[in-house]
Amino acid sequence: MSVRRIREEGDAVLYQKSEPVISFDDSLKSLVRDLKDTLLESGGVGIAAPQIGVLKRVVVINLGEETGWIELVNPRIVNKEGSQEDIEGCLSCPGQFGITRRPMKVLVTAQDVDGFEHKYKGKELLARAFCHEIDHLDGILFKTHVIRMLDAGELGTESEKCN
Repeated sequence: MSVRRIREEGDAVLYQKSEPVISFDDSLKSLVRDLKDTLLESGGVGIAAPQIGVLKRVVVINLGEETGWIELVNPRIVNKEGSQEDIEGCLSCPGQFGITRRPMKVLVTAQDVDGFEHKYKGKELLARAFCHEIDHLDGILFKTHVIRMLDAGELGTESEKCN
């Protein structure tokens, strides 16, 4: 549909709690298409509606061949297991990366664009992506979970971004 402007740290919309989706209509499908287009353009692995200025509980994630597109409407983390520490960044905090502590595994329930409920299991990177994007829906940026911020020299070429 269209690539939207990604809101950056400091923009008030990023710190607000998103509203649940109650209408599973064409405007929701259009929002999901815009999120996908914006994510593809950005090169990230996930994006939440508040990052494009829409305070709705909608997320898209794409880890490539590993998962393909995951569309989450009104997602909730219902179980967390273990712990992991890894590099994380955010499309709304360009050029900033840190080591975060997140669960190793999560179980998420969410609706699809037609309102049907699904369960998703994520581990490692997918678990981090679920947590990161669902945090955006509650007005929380990844820096809340940072153990230590990194400088450019510490990133190397293997950094993975959860956006």
